[in-house]
Amino acid sequence: MQTKFSRDVVPLSDLKVNPSKVILRTNDTHRPILLTSRGCGVAVVQSLDDFEKTAEELRFIKAVAKGLADVREGRTANLDKAREILGIE
Repeated sequence: MQTKFSRDVVPLSDLKVNPSKVILRTNDTHRPILLTSRGCGVAVVQSLDDFEKTAEELRFIKAVAKGLADVREGRTANLDKAREILGIE
């Protein structure tokens, strides 16, 4: 889902004229589109499915990083303690 700046940059005025074309392109290419105003980036348009997938992946990566930090800091529990915490026998 890498943005291709040769194809994925759209002036904001184009979005105003034909928004469905921009949305369809994000759905077809699965790449975000950079919207510009006067040559400067102002926003990104991304399909909802791709946005949700990216958000889920980011939550997963953050959870893994937190788990690794917990291990590094010694915040761990053995199997018996984990079962006790979770109420599992």
